[in-house]
Amino acid sequence: MENSARFAVIGGGSWGTALVKMLCENVAHLNWYVRGEETVEYLYEHKHNPRYLSSVEFNMNKLSISADINEAVENVDYIIFAIPSAFLNDELAKLNIDISNRVIFSAIKGIVPETSLIVGEHFNNIYEIPIENIGVITGPCHAEEVALEKLSYLTIACSDTVKAEFLASHLRSHYITCKTSDDIIGTEYAAVLKNIYAIAAGIAHGLGYGDNFQSVLMSNAIREMKRFIKKRHKMKRNINNSAYLGDLLVTGYSTFSRNRMFGNMLGKGYTVKSAMMEMNMVAEGYYATKSAFLLNDGGARVPIIEAVYNVLYQGKSAKKTFRKLSDQLD
Repeated sequence: MENSARFAVIGGGSWGTALVKMLCENVAHLNWYVRGEETVEYLYEHKHNPRYLSSVEFNMNKLSISADINEAVENVDYIIFAIPSAFLNDELAKLNIDISNRVIFSAIKGIVPETSLIVGEHFNNIYEIPIENIGVITGPCHAEEVALEKLSYLTIACSDTVKAEFLASHLRSHYITCKTSDDIIGTEYAAVLKNIYAIAAGIAHGLGYGDNFQSVLMSNAIREMKRFIKKRHKMKRNINNSAYLGDLLVTGYSTFSRNRMFGNMLGKGYTVKSAMMEMNMVAEGYYATKSAFLLNDGGARVPIIEAVYNVLYQGKSAKKTFRKLSDQLD
């Protein structure tokens, strides 16, 4: 199966589009599920996504694009999910094909709200997919820089390192470098948490805090991430590796970061609802904040997560909350 493996990408957003671009560098054919027949028709006619990374032009001979998820996953071996975690359950409910024998890789940076599970655990518990057939694709990597073919880095995590390396070999190119890891739980939680910390960085920027504060915030964030992940899944890991610290930094500092953008609007005085309406992309950190706060339940010391939760879900003043948070950082 490995030598002739067939791939499907589920999701037509910026990250899904970027993954299709990366895979098209190395595979002869690829299935791609996007929502809406109009998007399918547009892609076939114009050879690029109408809403996301529209500068990327695809070789349509390599693609079978469908608005039917069952058609996309039928007769494939590897399925890569790249849709917002808040919508994953609804999309999976459309499946009438058994995917328990597929290899599943998640490029989703969120927790499934219906089960409060990270995506890998959700597929393992709900769809009975063996843990060795579940993996994670994480950064540090922004879809916008993939579109520009700027040198970017991915970490491919799976308990079966052969499968991790196999997928990595199909994503590598002159502008994509891939490393592998066996820390599927830790890397996935890191991908969830970094979006929360990016919202915090955005709020701080919107409130007028400078680079000095931001550096302290990020320094505390990586230590907070380490405490949180250790409580969820204890194993030997270097939190300073790219999949953890690197992904945190690029999401917290980059102007491409939708979570930082969302937080920045909150810091400038937008309400949560108005900030969400202003953005045309989902800020995963909004959903992740509530899930992470409830999952932690006082288990680890997480003042940054708690501060963001208070702003997003308790209606607390961003200014007062971050003044209090600043006294808790070191």
